[in-house]
Amino acid sequence: MTNKENYQRTFSALHASEKLTLEDRIMSKKKRTYIPRVAIVLVALVVVLGSGSAAYANNLGGIQRSLQVFFRGDQTTVTFDLDKGTYSGTYQTPDGKTEEFSGGGVATNPDGTVRPVTEEEMIAHLNQPDVDYLDDGSVWLYYHNQAIEITDMFNEDGVCFIQVHYGDETRYVTVKYGKGHSSSPYSYVQPHEFNNY
Repeated sequence: MTNKENYQRTFSALHASEKLTLEDRIMSKKKRTYIPRVAIVLVALVVVLGSGSAAYANNLGGIQRSLQVFFRGDQTTVTFDLDKGTYSGTYQTPDGKTEEFSGGGVATNPDGTVRPVTEEEMIAHLNQPDVDYLDDGSVWLYYHNQAIEITDMFNEDGVCFIQVHYGDETRYVTVKYGKGHSSSPYSYVQPHEFNNY
């Protein structure tokens, strides 16, 4: 059997439908329910704006971010809530505990005006060297992926000077035992130059 014969056999079974009158077409159109596209767009906008305002209210107007940062020498995912110069957040410790942290502040513009710190400045602050005093009496310095015990590095005045490196960065860290720490990319900050302890 040829293709032509197959087509003829297939389509010979088909018959044209009855003719519809103009009145039948008008009646069938009246039965259909049409939703204008404008209505669909408005409903979509209400849903989107409603969910956005719910998330905004849930976060009290701030910005929430999840970032990979180093805490105590371990890289971890941190959930931040950032709002007008302050931040708070949570992260999981290697032993599965949830830790919370917060901070923030203001910066002074060149013209002397004060403004809340930006998101970038807050994240840069979190990447600075940090010192922790553990319950066992040891003192640890953390910088990116490094955890360095500095317990025995304090001089007779209770000050520790240590250099840390990460990639091409070098930080000069000065730690006053129990009284704070400071760091600089240029040189050691002298103990009398920060906090009045």
